[in-house]
Amino acid sequence: MNEFEVVARPRTELGTNASRRLRREGQVPAILYGGGKDPIPLSLEENRIRKQIENEAFAAHVLTVKVDDEESQAVLKSVHRDPATERVLHMDFQRISAESEIHMNVPLHFMNEEICTGKKAGGIITHLLVEVEVGCLPRDLPEYVEVDMAALDVGESVHLSELVLPEGVRLMVLAHNPDNDQPVVSVQHPQKLEAVEGEADGEEGAEAEAPAAAESGAGEG
Repeated sequence: MNEFEVVARPRTELGTNASRRLRREGQVPAILYGGGKDPIPLSLEENRIRKQIENEAFAAHVLTVKVDDEESQAVLKSVHRDPATERVLHMDFQRISAESEIHMNVPLHFMNEEICTGKKAGGIITHLLVEVEVGCLPRDLPEYVEVDMAALDVGESVHLSELVLPEGVRLMVLAHNPDNDQPVVSVQHPQKLEAVEGEADGEEGAEAEAPAAAESGAGEG
């Protein structure tokens, strides 16, 4: 099975009831849109597509969507799941052009955590982001962005601007606002982390007590 080839059939019956019938038959409703062409409602084999999306790279890769004898290059834009069962209910695919920039979320891979200087010194690693939105041409789309943790010491962080990106790839959050250089991962001293969490818990408790006190005072009148 080609992990990055989506085999689909055209879907003629639309609407909620038709989608429910498809799911009972082991199919997943989907749609292919964009690229200056009309949207095409699709149905996908549930077992096949479920196995494909288990591969992390599937969501950050240029896909070939095959409908009968026609093939389109596309990216996965969204997956709608049942919140209780995690079953895939619907999928959206967007056609792409080889010469047009695409914007995609790609995962962060944190490398060398086991030999991280700060962790070996007793620090606690905190992941602040797990993915980033990138802009690039389809041919330059990375499957993931690496974050090297080896030299990170206690009290230090890796920020967005410090990420090493492939040529032709940019971070959209920094493209929109260069000042929004937020940390991606940090190594904190355990005691400082506990203090911060304790302050947060205290603030939440105070916020909860304030309405109760107000209600009590109102009742006394």
